[in-house]
Amino acid sequence: MTPDQNDLWFLPLGGTGEIGMNLNLYGHDGQWLMVDCGVTFPKPGRVSADGTVHHRGEPPVQMADPAFIADRRDQLAGLVITHAHEDHVGAVPYLWPLLQCPIYTSRFTAEILRRKLAEFELLHRVPIIEVDTGDTRQIGPFSVQWLALTHSIPDPNALVIRTPIGRIFHSGDWKLDAQPLVGHGYKKQTFTELADEGMDAMVCDSTNATVAGHSISEAALHKGLLDAVRCSEGRVVVTCFGSNIARLHTLGLIARETGRYMGLLGRSLINMSGAAKAAGVWDSSDRLINPSHLGYLPRDEVLVVATGSQGEPRTALRRLAAGTHPDLELESGDTVIFSARAIPGNEEAIDGLIARLKEMGVRVVTAEHSPVPIHASGHPAQEELQAMYQWVRPKIAIPVHGEAEHMDVHARIAKDCGVSKTLVGRNGDLFMIRPVPGMRRQIAETGRLGWQKQELVRVE
Repeated sequence: MTPDQNDLWFLPLGGTGEIGMNLNLYGHDGQWLMVDCGVTFPKPGRVSADGTVHHRGEPPVQMADPAFIADRRDQLAGLVITHAHEDHVGAVPYLWPLLQCPIYTSRFTAEILRRKLAEFELLHRVPIIEVDTGDTRQIGPFSVQWLALTHSIPDPNALVIRTPIGRIFHSGDWKLDAQPLVGHGYKKQTFTELADEGMDAMVCDSTNATVAGHSISEAALHKGLLDAVRCSEGRVVVTCFGSNIARLHTLGLIARETGRYMGLLGRSLINMSGAAKAAGVWDSSDRLINPSHLGYLPRDEVLVVATGSQGEPRTALRRLAAGTHPDLELESGDTVIFSARAIPGNEEAIDGLIARLKEMGVRVVTAEHSPVPIHASGHPAQEELQAMYQWVRPKIAIPVHGEAEHMDVHARIAKDCGVSKTLVGRNGDLFMIRPVPGMRRQIAETGRLGWQKQELVRVE
């Protein structure tokens, strides 16, 4: 199955009909362009949207099976990574040997990617081309332009994919945040100009399509987090997603305002902060102290940011709750703040962690029960989706990055905004954008691969 010069196709192998392990293909004139290459972390006992029943003993890191494009890698023009979240970039070290194509991405994402590749001894084998927001690169028959949007990580980008026969707007993960605190913002004009040019299709994030209203800005969290820290007498530990450099910036400011020293606990947090410094998106006024010094400071002078907001095993917060962390020990009267919401499937692990902390006499503050916001999602709620459709005005809406309920609601929003055609499908479905819009179900075989015992295995 090869697209000819009159075809413009979209073929998702992962991330459509589910949230996680994104892997998208665009086809035109005998070649394919891949957008994103991510992983997922399945929980035993949970049933994924694709019907996969997860059990103990299966690989803890999983990704979309790239067999369709790996069998055609001579037709793969390149891989574009929209941003540095694990569900968009995490599978590259595992799958690149099967793909062997150049990778195009922004400076911060490239910094994260290089660190991952180095762990697999691939750093000097993989060609990484850094691009700036606004740049346009010719990748095979595809002219790809990077557009500024906001998300919960530095340097997220939407894409415009242009060919001689059609144009596609690929949103990536996004929200409309007027004050993102870190990284580039966005301009309405960028997207209204796309409408003037004419977009044949908009392939767009559905994660929060069921959420009414507008997402909260990162800047709006300062008051809630400051109040939570100020009313704490002992040590304060904040757990959040380590990739949210803006949240770390807010906490660094709060540390200075409250006379506390800030330190990071957890490999991913330390890695992300190092990448942010290398990429020039770390505020120089945010000074961190060595984690090994935290235990020697007066309790009321400590503000720790720790990994483990989802109750994951072996993370810093789990070790603190177990009393096994080498750098710090929690005591009765200390406070733990969850500046993150539970990812579906993690509720049981988080509840168990909170129960253990409370048994220790630790005060726990969660985003769900805080009277003021202490967490903001990185994805668009309904008002933001409506705004984007009104700005871009595509001919076709293709909801992705969501389970069935999210994508169905997303499609209704698009129709209500005047989009004449919506195509809702699943991984393996072929979305034909040109010459005649339509879908062919389950054209490509899909599945999962897992990383276990230093090799890729098929997940049944």
